Amino acid sequence: MRVIISGGGSGGHIFPAIAIANELKEKIKDVEILFVGAEGKMEMNLVPKAGYKIEGLNVRGLQRKLTIKNLSFPFRLLGSLRKAKKILRSFKPDIVIGVGGYASGPMLHVSAKAKIPTLIQEQNSYAGLTNKLLAKKVDRICVAYDGMDKFFPKEKIVLTGNPVRSSLTGEKISKNQAYNHFGLDQNKKTVLSIGGSLGARTLNAAFKNNVDILSNEGKDINFIWQVGRLYYEVYSQTKTAQLENVYPLPFIDRMDLAYAAADLVVCRAGALTISELCNMGHSAILVPSPNVAEDHQTMNAMALVEKEAAIMVHDEEVSAELFPSAIKLVDDEQRLLSLSANVKQMARPNAVQQIVSEIIKLTQR
Repeated sequence: MRVIISGGGSGGHIFPAIAIANELKEKIKDVEILFVGAEGKMEMNLVPKAGYKIEGLNVRGLQRKLTIKNLSFPFRLLGSLRKAKKILRSFKPDIVIGVGGYASGPMLHVSAKAKIPTLIQEQNSYAGLTNKLLAKKVDRICVAYDGMDKFFPKEKIVLTGNPVRSSLTGEKISKNQAYNHFGLDQNKKTVLSIGGSLGARTLNAAFKNNVDILSNEGKDINFIWQVGRLYYEVYSQTKTAQLENVYPLPFIDRMDLAYAAADLVVCRAGALTISELCNMGHSAILVPSPNVAEDHQTMNAMALVEKEAAIMVHDEEVSAELFPSAIKLVDDEQRLLSLSANVKQMARPNAVQQIVSEIIKLTQR
């Protein structure tokens, strides 16, 4: 079997794509997989590190405001369509899978036109523009949330959930092991704050601006603070970073240990993060990023909030509300247990197996 997986742009697209590729290798003895991404985006580094070949398209998204950058969009798109056709002719795939992101548009468009079986994996509760445009052309759409028929043809939808990184679903790690790894105080509960690999400016500013709360009301709590590589140099010099109960890090490469240490997670509401919280049953305060298309992170968060499976704090309220809410919640054992039980009920631990099953069905058809 020959498979093309196309898309990327963020970890939320790339990690599910790699999970699908790994499961295909596990299930099918003789499979060849080629990734197609966007030149200059993070998939061009992450995919080869995961052991897969990748081709790049010179494609970028259309900016939603008037800008000179949009002048190059038609030329980039036409060039990407030409290269996608060339890849199709040389690789001769049995199926093409789109995971969202710029590169999936041209690749799935030419594949569907060539009558090659196509499948989309939509991670969010609000469908991305590329996937909405492709919906009528593709054969199957795997989704993570109910009610996606408002974006896609109902007959093409399969509710599978999102694949999560295998490193988070493997052997259970003890809290002691996790505490030792980060050098945490064993007698304190732990709040884990993650804002993505580059960091989240609002979360970082909240740490900086709440040094008094963290050193007084929060003194009996460990705070693992993933600052992000983009912001670490600035925020590692703040008074908050010097507190004994605050552990600032530029990046956390062992998320399995970080999750194992945490009694409460403070994070953005990206689709991959939400799926990880559900599968691991973690209580969380979600702070949706306002800098995403169609405000889809707020909709992701609301899907949990409506089922009392998480708490949401709006981005503009973070500085004033986040830490008082987090400190209060960590001390409320019953509420933590309730949130954990409710979010666990939303888990779909067999998501990647279901998606691969749909892929196999399409190739057999």
